[in-house]
Amino acid sequence: MGNKALQINPPNANINLSTHGSDWLWAVFSIMAVSLLVAIVANFLRPWGTRLFHQIAIIILTTASISYFAMASDLGATPVRVEFRKHGDSPTRQVWFVRYIQWFITFPLVVLELLLTTGLPLSDVFTAIFMSIVVVVSGLVGSLVPSTYKWGFYVFGVVALFYIWYVLLLHGPRASFAADLRAGYFMCAGWLSFITLLYPISWALSEGGNVIKPTSEMIFYGILDLLAGPLFLCVFLFSLRSVDYAAFSLQSGKYSGTGGEAGAGPVRQTKAAEAGAAAQA
Repeated sequence: MGNKALQINPPNANINLSTHGSDWLWAVFSIMAVSLLVAIVANFLRPWGTRLFHQIAIIILTTASISYFAMASDLGATPVRVEFRKHGDSPTRQVWFVRYIQWFITFPLVVLELLLTTGLPLSDVFTAIFMSIVVVVSGLVGSLVPSTYKWGFYVFGVVALFYIWYVLLLHGPRASFAADLRAGYFMCAGWLSFITLLYPISWALSEGGNVIKPTSEMIFYGILDLLAGPLFLCVFLFSLRSVDYAAFSLQSGKYSGTGGEAGAGPVRQTKAAEAGAAAQA
């Protein structure tokens, strides 16, 4: 499939994706798509009102599947002049902005998945989500800058990543947890922190320093996305299997499991309160 994709959508830069790289991306796309189908089935097996974490996983995997379909098809890339050149050459390298669009959606949602299991205030959660956006945007802008100034954006992204690690590993664990969730949180937070530590290394070797070829870049990023996507979500959702969903205080007020009608619960509570007030009057 890689050879056909590159024939239909030829590379637009001197340093570009190879046929083997496209084949690898098709394999990653297949894993993402199958994981998405599994997540959809698992979501429908959950009771109504307890599907939030599964539905966030569906959004993450849908976005990743579309992104990898585009990259495997050699679409969603733009040529950028490399900073480190040899013998006076001025080659261009393919930079896949579609990958950063994927991360712009998926990285904040992965952070949200984890932090919703803690008792952190919403202000702390929103700040961590904002910092995850800073990481992605800094990486995108830095990858598009052909001069040494790209490393300034790299530093911004790494500093924001340090803040996320602080929240996940130090600040988050101080909050309240469901009784049987703390061990699962520590495992998932540690796993995500380790994986996100490798992303800046991959960036420095590929878009930043032009040390490795785009095919090697795709292999590196593809492995990381699989570890931080399908594998992480599988472990995370599995750790929630026996946790009482009410412990998260996330049950929607617009659904009643008894009546099965939207808004039935709040309506009954409102009518009961009105009846009580009338009786006192």
